Amino acid sequence: MLLNNLILGLLASMLAFIPAWAQHKVAAHADKTPAKKARQKTQQTYSCPMHPTVKAKKPGRCPKCGMDLRVVQTDEPVAQAAHASHDAEAPSENVEFSKTDQVSKMNIPDIELLDQNGRKIHFYNDLVKGKTVAINFIFTTCTTICPPLGATFARVQKELGDKVGRDVHFISISVDPATDTPERLKAWGDKFHAGDGWTFVTGAKPQVDELLRALGASSARREDHTPTILIGNDASGTWTRTYGLAKAAELVKVINGAMASKTKTADDISAAQKYFTDVELLNQNGEKVRFYSDVLKGKTVIVNAFFTTCTSVCPPMNRNMEKIQEALGDRIGRDVFLVSITVDPEVDTPARLKDYAQKFHAGRGWVFLTGKKENLDWALYKLGQYVENKDDHKTIFIIGNEPTGLWKKAFGMANVAELVQVVESVINDKPQRDTR
Repeated sequence: MLLNNLILGLLASMLAFIPAWAQHKVAAHADKTPAKKARQKTQQTYSCPMHPTVKAKKPGRCPKCGMDLRVVQTDEPVAQAAHASHDAEAPSENVEFSKTDQVSKMNIPDIELLDQNGRKIHFYNDLVKGKTVAINFIFTTCTTICPPLGATFARVQKELGDKVGRDVHFISISVDPATDTPERLKAWGDKFHAGDGWTFVTGAKPQVDELLRALGASSARREDHTPTILIGNDASGTWTRTYGLAKAAELVKVINGAMASKTKTADDISAAQKYFTDVELLNQNGEKVRFYSDVLKGKTVIVNAFFTTCTSVCPPMNRNMEKIQEALGDRIGRDVFLVSITVDPEVDTPARLKDYAQKFHAGRGWVFLTGKKENLDWALYKLGQYVENKDDHKTIFIIGNEPTGLWKKAFGMANVAELVQVVESVINDKPQRDTR
């Protein structure tokens, strides 16, 4: 009898526990129901990345430009997912994100690629060297994060105005070069009203992949590419990574900071300027130029000494300068400049120099210099080319990369192919970055 009562008591306890257990399970399951998910979705707002004032409560297209609307307001779990995945909906201009990372060293390869106009470019020398740049990474068939990245660049371009293309240059690199031809990139850029200071880059996949690795933007899949912007001042060696979908005002602040690092150094008298000095000279057009600031600063140069009435070594030396000009083509005046300094300023007026320059078909990147004798003597002295008697002047080419401080001498009447090799080595020299 006692055993039966004990069994009945246990059964009653179990029956009493089941409703409470079942109620707990139902409540827990209710947290995962579609109803709660639906409540989460109702908190989303959609906006056009090009026209932030266009807003909607559901997906659609912008009535102004036809671009897909993007999520601009979500609850916290979705926002975190958007940062973690390229495939997630991208935040818009309203996103607060100010984190930046300083980059201590950038070794940027001078790879041959193509811009949106189909022109061959050397990435470092043509787009980065001596400039302040903002670089992002996109592909034209992307329908998620890339359009907002382009729209963000467009907003920053608008805020910076005429500084773009003058003080700062925008670069968008395709992470899908097999698909993104120059024509596709040009059409994509037109959607965002890309100006002259905004270059789109594609090319052979191995070369593009090498560049992406060097910039810290390589990924196994194009969809996983980084949403960051790389902002740098090559002249000062200042580089920063920041979030590519931050507010335009925040990105403008970072870009202005990069430009300011260049402005600050420009206001200081550098060691190079102190050495070469800024004596005033005259070019073949009669224009006043400063020897360091206008002729040497920030450039790779080939310098020789001559005088127009010379009939011995000067004609063959300047003929070699002409052949170097022919060999390097449109790189003269862009990657390297030719500088011919007279040792006979009393005779060699700007007009005489201009006539002499025409005999050697001197282009826009070849300057002939004269001026006051004391100023010319000082400039020649700094180059190791000063002589008291004009007939004793040297037959040496001085080839220098002022930004890197690399200077070489070469015999002015050497084989032109050998001279071009020396010139190329100086052009391609890169600044040494402080890695401390």
